[in-house]
Amino acid sequence: MITLTDFLIVSAALFCIGLYMIVVKRNAIQILIGIELMLNAAILNLVAFGKYDKISNGGNLFALFAIVLAAATTAVALAIILNVYKKYKTIDPDKINNLRD
Repeated sequence: MITLTDFLIVSAALFCIGLYMIVVKRNAIQILIGIELMLNAAILNLVAFGKYDKISNGGNLFALFAIVLAAATTAVALAIILNVYKKYKTIDPDKINNLRD
C-alpha cells in the first residue's frame, strides 16, 4: 500500500531535480522544464493530500486548475523563447543582455 509519505518523497525528489535544473542549466528550454518539474511536484502534493482527505476533493480540484494554468504558461513561455531565438539566434539567457529595441 502506498502511503502519503511515499507521495511526499517522490514529490520532494521531483522538486529538487527541477530546482537543480534551474540553477545549473544555461538553456532557456531546460530552465522551463525545471519549472515544470517543480510545478508537477506541487500538483502531486495536491493530489496526494486530496486522496487522503476524507472530507472533500479540494486538492484534486486545485490540481486540475494548476494543470490548466501550467499548460497556458508553457505555451506563452515557448512563444517568448521562439521570439527571442528568432531575434538573437540563441536561447542562452546569459548571452541575451539587451531586450529593448
